[in-house]
Amino acid sequence: MPIKHKARPSAQQEISANEAELTLIKKRPRLNHLLRSRCRVFFVVFTILAMAVVIRSGISASRGYALVATQTQAQQLELENERLRVEIAQLKSPQRIKQIAEDELGMIVPRKMYFSHDR
Repeated sequence: MPIKHKARPSAQQEISANEAELTLIKKRPRLNHLLRSRCRVFFVVFTILAMAVVIRSGISASRGYALVATQTQAQQLELENERLRVEIAQLKSPQRIKQIAEDELGMIVPRKMYFSHDR
């Protein structure tokens, strides 16, 4: 049985086939490069703006937490200040001073007082 070989197309047929492919390629719709680049720019700008909003809200939240912590600390310091005022008032009381003078310094309150008046 003889082997059949496919006949190789001639150079003229190859050129016409290539031209047919080129015409098909030319007939394909061309992409609008200007529109594509504008969409890319829009996407980049939108992404940057979205990131800015997210970062700004994060900063606002952290500042809010810092403010609450500062307010809590201020309240604690005010309570401590009030406690110290009460303690100072107790330490300055005349009864306490009299007690220390009698117990620790051995002083006594005189029973009778004499006043001298020289002219």
